[in-house]
Amino acid sequence: MTGAGPRIVLVGSMGAGKTTVGTLLSDALGLEFLDTDQVVEAAVGKPVAEIFVDDGEEHFRALERTAVAEALVSHSGVLALGGGAVLDPTTRELLAGRPVVFLRVGLSDAASRVGLGVSRPLLLGNVRGRIKQLLDERTPLYASVARWTVATDGLDAAEVAQQVRALVDDGGHD
Repeated sequence: MTGAGPRIVLVGSMGAGKTTVGTLLSDALGLEFLDTDQVVEAAVGKPVAEIFVDDGEEHFRALERTAVAEALVSHSGVLALGGGAVLDPTTRELLAGRPVVFLRVGLSDAASRVGLGVSRPLLLGNVRGRIKQLLDERTPLYASVARWTVATDGLDAAEVAQQVRALVDDGGHD
């Protein structure tokens, strides 16, 4: 892998803190931060939740796949992927050999961070049960693409960002 592409790629479920940690990392490193969900929202002109409702998850995933592929070649800062981006086999292939950090979050912390009032299209109904299902389904995929894993439970975003930075700084040149 050459030096092209993001310095750090963050993956993990909703509630892991990807956007918050990514922003802290980019500020600390003097790099630009990019969140692929925000890229999709800007391209379509509406929030992810509305894309899911109006156009369906399949359409959103196609937009997400394109946003991730473009960001992996054009963005040189800190990149946060949407929680479901790793569901796509092509995306997982594109992440191979990149500086990917899995922000692992447990059910209790994810549920408390996401809350019950947040507009999350995949959490309709039993929020806690749905988060558990998503964690069970996606955790092996996050782990499969990651070079490093940081357990976020019980930590604030600044502590997580510090751990990520230490891992990437120590092992970023392997």
